[in-house]
Amino acid sequence: MEFDASFLGYGSYTLEEFEFENGSVLKDVKVEYYIMGTPKYDDNGNIVNAVVYCHNYNGNCFSVNDFYQLTSEGASFDKNEYCIISITSLGFPESCSPSSTGLKFDFPKFSIIDCVNFKKQFLKEFLNIEKVLGVTGRGLGGYVVYAWACEYPDDMEFIIVCDSSFKTSGYRYAISRAVENIIVSAEGFYSENYEVSLSNTMVSINRLVYSNYFPRDLLQEMSNDEIDVLMDDFVEDGLFKDVYDIKYKNDVLLNFDYKDKLPNIKAKTLILGNTDESYYSYRYDSLPVKELVEDCEIILFDSVRTPAGYDDYSVINEHLKKFLTDFKNKKSKS
Repeated sequence: MEFDASFLGYGSYTLEEFEFENGSVLKDVKVEYYIMGTPKYDDNGNIVNAVVYCHNYNGNCFSVNDFYQLTSEGASFDKNEYCIISITSLGFPESCSPSSTGLKFDFPKFSIIDCVNFKKQFLKEFLNIEKVLGVTGRGLGGYVVYAWACEYPDDMEFIIVCDSSFKTSGYRYAISRAVENIIVSAEGFYSENYEVSLSNTMVSINRLVYSNYFPRDLLQEMSNDEIDVLMDDFVEDGLFKDVYDIKYKNDVLLNFDYKDKLPNIKAKTLILGNTDESYYSYRYDSLPVKELVEDCEIILFDSVRTPAGYDDYSVINEHLKKFLTDFKNKKSKS
């Protein structure tokens, strides 16, 4: 089929309506997206090389550009070989969220499966895609990948999850409960106006979130003055986020647990665990997946991150290339 580039790049699409798992329905639901790469088609005109990227807690559809080292020519996800689709998730203001709709605390409660269905409906309506080649994600995006692969195991052929988990427990649960308590104790949370108290609440939340932002060793190596400067920058950026969006995302984290459903996964699975990650533990969040998912490979790696917080993803490029090469070889023989 002739190459069609009309949908590539950045854009937004409006779902006529979206129904939540709890039965609530919203009309005219915005979906923000960024698509790059080279779509390839079968004889029926279906895209056969689509890979969906699910962004992390602080991200949006443009977060896929953080992985430029993996999408350049000759890299594991060479843009000449794959059509990479990044969708800003439900609950994030660039798409549809409590703040962007103006509904605030009246926004429908949503779950991780709603985040999955939000992406699935976009793929079907906008691109006529019902099955993708793969789904990948990092952090909160990994939660979406796990839920997608467990609830709809025939939707993809492989999944890749980096620095994430299949449930919220232990340290992460304690942090999420602390965030919840900070928010609900704010005097202005149920007010019609965004009061000063809510800005102070966002400062407290962002200082708490910052403590999980860096690998353990890097944080220990930084001076207190360096931490103060970077924390102030982080908090200042966080003031542009909305407390209602944070509350709803945090509720999703608190209620997330897919451990019992992991055996449902049929896709070839790669789990990448950072040995120095502070928020996720490879011992508790990566290694156990091997025992619960039939076709699963675990790769542990040492992080490379600058004090400014930039990740060097080239350290996992060869692992990804081998995984994808093995996947292609197995597929060609089947």
